[in-house]
Amino acid sequence: MNTNTKNAVLKTLSELILANKQEIIAVNKKDIASVPDLDDSLLDRLKVDEKKVDGMSAAVNQIISLPDPEGGVIYKGEHPTNGMRIENRKVPFGNILIIYESRPDVTIEAAITAFKAGNKIILKGGKEARLSNLFLVELWHEALNKHGVSTSYVTYLDLPREEVQKLIRNERGEKVDLIIPRGGEGLINYIKQNSTAPVIVSGRGNNFLYVDVESDFEMATSIILNGKSRLSVCNALDKVLFNKNIENLDDKIKSVYKKLEEMGIEVYGDKSTCLMNENIKQITDDSIYAEEFLSAKMMQSTVNNVDEAIELINKYSGGHSAVIVTSNNDTAAKFQNEVDCAAVYHNASTRFTDGGEFGFGAEIAISTQKLHFRGPLGLGELVTNKWFIFGEGQIR
Repeated sequence: MNTNTKNAVLKTLSELILANKQEIIAVNKKDIASVPDLDDSLLDRLKVDEKKVDGMSAAVNQIISLPDPEGGVIYKGEHPTNGMRIENRKVPFGNILIIYESRPDVTIEAAITAFKAGNKIILKGGKEARLSNLFLVELWHEALNKHGVSTSYVTYLDLPREEVQKLIRNERGEKVDLIIPRGGEGLINYIKQNSTAPVIVSGRGNNFLYVDVESDFEMATSIILNGKSRLSVCNALDKVLFNKNIENLDDKIKSVYKKLEEMGIEVYGDKSTCLMNENIKQITDDSIYAEEFLSAKMMQSTVNNVDEAIELINKYSGGHSAVIVTSNNDTAAKFQNEVDCAAVYHNASTRFTDGGEFGFGAEIAISTQKLHFRGPLGLGELVTNKWFIFGEGQIR
């Protein structure tokens, strides 16, 4: 496919999403009704409202506006003695399998990213979003058919778990070039242990924020609260580390606690923070430092300095995002260079770790591993490379 064809398909998809807005919402309500005892976090991931539908359409339009990475030349040169031309070009991975939970918008946003980069995508969403996902894939197929493009570019696996596991283990005879699991640690570990294809881990969050002794505490408070503006997303904030030497820290911790309480957030803390505010629930062991909450919970702790903060973050975080709030640029640089996360912020919220916010439209995942890429995976990261060599009979 050339870029014009890809963009024509995507433009039609965007129009179909908006034209079927009420149908998408109605089908999604059936999914919600079929899941008993939904907690707030799962409901947030599963629910599709007008804002989310508009967001899907906007993501498609943003992808249309971005350059097509397929075929881009990475290197061009000649053999030093025989004149043979050598090029290294960007090419699609091929067949990408993404396994995800709850969020129907992934059916659009992951697939448009893979499609624009020239890949075929195999989607496997959670059973709780089955009807929503199937309806969205119908819209995909309508857009592909309109422009004479094979519907095999977007496939939905409406299969039982056992059959999906066979696909992961390469026991169904269907080629998969890359697997991206987006879910809990159980899912991720199973795929890493059983896949014969390369795996990009879209890891958990468990994001940390460190408030330095040289900081604007009002700014820190705003960033902390924003970190819990959504509970079910991987870029939410879970842990806050306060420098013990902050002036009037007792009063400031109480002030932050009151604002979090108003938001309905349960606050947990170590012994030092609980001594400053008796309303904070004291943790019983350090295992909570490694826990991703995905709920209305936050943990607070105190540290002696930035080095101690860095050590804690590198020990317990999910490698996703971390923040330092400080007015000292040298301290910020030390933190950003030494914290081992995909995104490190100076005076800004973790909630920005997102493909759309970083300016490249939708994302297929947020990688927390170091190969082949780290952070939000957009168009430019869903290609690999191939060498193209042009000769006239040269032999070695």
